[in-house]
Amino acid sequence: MKRLISVVVPVTAIAVLGIAIAAWADEPQDGNGGHHRGTTITMIERATTDATTDTGASGDSAGDVLTFANDVFDAADAQKIGTNQGYCIRVVAGASYECTWTTFLAGGQIVVSGPFYDAKDSTLAVTGGTGRYRKARGTMKLHALANGTKFSFVFELSG
Repeated sequence: MKRLISVVVPVTAIAVLGIAIAAWADEPQDGNGGHHRGTTITMIERATTDATTDTGASGDSAGDVLTFANDVFDAADAQKIGTNQGYCIRVVAGASYECTWTTFLAGGQIVVSGPFYDAKDSTLAVTGGTGRYRKARGTMKLHALANGTKFSFVFELSG
């Protein structure tokens, strides 16, 4: 029995180490020897369905709900590449919302959460996804275009 254990334990340890090294080596490396997977995806949202539900105090006030389900297009704003849907809760009247939405693309979905500012660019957290984006993490930079009728989404994804 001791002989069996003295053979099985080292062989198992070597196999586990080999699997770990293979998984690590499969990851792309950056120029500094670190491992990451980086992808940038740029798209344009056409904000055609945005609707605000007034709750509480009349007019723009904390607690109002903004909902949307819009088409998204490639970076040139020429070809439809997907859709999105989500909601935002007004946090500071005249200044900001807190939002969560899903962008549906060929091969999967990307979910974001974070602030939407009325008068400046926003950076939201990528909280996950499905399909080819199932391990996605990173950020999405949002920039208003055409007086807020379109928005540029720049996803910086890792994972």
